[in-house]
Amino acid sequence: MFRTLVAALAVVAATLLAPLPAPSAHADGPGSGTPWVVSVGDSYISGEAGRWAGSSNSSSSRADALGASAYWDNASGTGEAINRCHRSKSAEIHVGGGVNSLNLACSGAKTATATGEYFKPGLDFYSGTAGVGQARALQTFAATHNVRMVVVSIGGNDFNFASIVQQCVTNFLASPSWWPDYCKDDSSVTSNFTSSNVSTVKTRIANALVNVRTAMRNAGYADSQWTMLVQTYPSPIPNGSGFRYSQSGYTRQSTGGCGFWNADADWANSYALPTINNAVTGAITQAGIGNAKVLNLANTLNGRRLCESGVGLYEEVGLANWQSAGAVDRTEWVNQIRTVSTCCSSSPYYIQESFHPNYWGQLAVRSCVRQAYNGGTPRGGTCTRSGTGLLNGEPRMTLQ
Repeated sequence: MFRTLVAALAVVAATLLAPLPAPSAHADGPGSGTPWVVSVGDSYISGEAGRWAGSSNSSSSRADALGASAYWDNASGTGEAINRCHRSKSAEIHVGGGVNSLNLACSGAKTATATGEYFKPGLDFYSGTAGVGQARALQTFAATHNVRMVVVSIGGNDFNFASIVQQCVTNFLASPSWWPDYCKDDSSVTSNFTSSNVSTVKTRIANALVNVRTAMRNAGYADSQWTMLVQTYPSPIPNGSGFRYSQSGYTRQSTGGCGFWNADADWANSYALPTINNAVTGAITQAGIGNAKVLNLANTLNGRRLCESGVGLYEEVGLANWQSAGAVDRTEWVNQIRTVSTCCSSSPYYIQESFHPNYWGQLAVRSCVRQAYNGGTPRGGTCTRSGTGLLNGEPRMTLQ
């Protein structure tokens, strides 16, 4: 009995004196670790044109805010992870403030992945030798990172946005002011806005949003653990009455890079843009995304749009360059439309940068994305200018 008691006490003592087991390693993942925000979608969120702060026809260096490395996003910082995705350093998703960010968007992306001269990952689960779809990339990343918000911009390219712009500029340059050939009634343009095509594109957008949700669910997230912030598209040009260049002659395109007839600009703002944006927001309901918020960007660039009265090229407003005092308020937040004759062998511009929010525009939207993140309790709202000058290097914006 005594020996048994001594043996038992020895076991207890050994247990008490033994070192405690090391705590298990803490792994970031769904709901755990440093918060991340991720962007998926097309050029209006990838950061296309984010190199340029305003425009100048005399010297590109006046507007060159980020330099030749503006779109370099690969791991070594020496080039693009996917050629021509143009994920710029000024892209809106990089909100900072202790929140990490990842840009998976790609300029030219549609809802579905496209292969060809340039790989364009869509919001799907594609996997091939050229790369993977954005939904698959999101799923892989989210499994080992605490993704709290996914910001989505998609649908514009499914409406053939670039082709519409090209047709409008072509018509402007190829017809006289006394007999204008409008793009708004060209079959190549109107075919994108038939009720059947709008319905088709809305369904594609809805399916893309479902893919984003599926990616997050596959990565281990409950819908309540993250928010999908779906953004609409901003107006890049004013109505016809708001242009600072006459539609008579070619100055509107040759100087301003905004070759639209007044009537086509009015149509773009009153019909084309609302139709596209309604398809985007309608797709949220169609997809049944219960954890989605909307970031309304329709009027975000107003007052600073391409060729709009009140702003101008650097040589027009008498400023030396983008670092001059007041440049953010006196120059445009949208990049000029460039044609083959004005781009690109002898200049650093890309045609694909045309008609996109530039450095100022990207940072303006970034301010609203940060406000939408709302310290980890995301909310939607309408993003508009709230003042002049810069606040912490960004235009002053309000999300209401």
